[in-house]
Amino acid sequence: MKKLLLLSGKGGTGKTTAAAAFTRFAQAKAVADCDVDAPNLHLVTEQTAEPLVSRFMGGDKAVIDPDLCIGCGTCQKHCRFDAVVEKNDIFFINEYACEGCGVCTYVCPQDAVRLMPDVAGRKELYLQEGESVFSTAVLKMGRGNSGKLVTDVKMDMLKHAPDTELAIIDGSPGIGCPVIASVSGMDLALVVAEPSLSGISDLKRLAKTAGTLQAKLAVCVNKWDVSPENTRAIQSFCEETGIHFAGVIPYDKNASRAINEGRSLADIDCPARDALQAVFQEVCNLLHLSE
Repeated sequence: MKKLLLLSGKGGTGKTTAAAAFTRFAQAKAVADCDVDAPNLHLVTEQTAEPLVSRFMGGDKAVIDPDLCIGCGTCQKHCRFDAVVEKNDIFFINEYACEGCGVCTYVCPQDAVRLMPDVAGRKELYLQEGESVFSTAVLKMGRGNSGKLVTDVKMDMLKHAPDTELAIIDGSPGIGCPVIASVSGMDLALVVAEPSLSGISDLKRLAKTAGTLQAKLAVCVNKWDVSPENTRAIQSFCEETGIHFAGVIPYDKNASRAINEGRSLADIDCPARDALQAVFQEVCNLLHLSE
């Protein structure tokens, strides 16, 4: 099985739109959405099976037992994250501010504060037994361990994937922890770039990160005709750094229509679909796959 990861230096470049189209072109049987902070690939890839839902446990967080708490405020005075809140003489923990450091449990004279495992997210696995698997997850707001959750999403997909040539993984934007976790074990990462000054800057940062991880990289430019000059700059950067340039996709209003209708762009006869098909073929060539 070859594993294709789609990345972008920033949000809104069309990465998930491309991933949804590729999934349809390949009739992919193994798909994962590793953008756990804002997963949305499921919106444009039809899932008929009921998901298998499981909890994702993150780091511990503090909990105050109101029956033991005497309201002395010692925990609040020592909390560096302002996570201990007092209202109407009752102390409780703001779960979004708590870092689980445990200082409050150490200083409490009544042993009223304890650290408890925190449910930091939810994993969803859509299984068509022997046919296909779609793995995704959502991380709760303000939680860490996104890289660990990304790894869980990938492993769930690989564990249940049927015999197939190509697995498609929609990664996170940027260069942070979830991206680093996504890149691990991939055969190719395709960056969907935006032809803007910020898009070029973000692409360079992402290329540096991928280079550090020794990941094989390719680049395509979405909405290239919005700025042909910046598109040429991206292509020149790829040539200078030895990154394979996989092609361009034009600006196409049909993309917005497809997204609003919850459809894959692969299902609409339009210039953007044809360009995505050409980029996909180029990716298949790089992976030594037949389309």
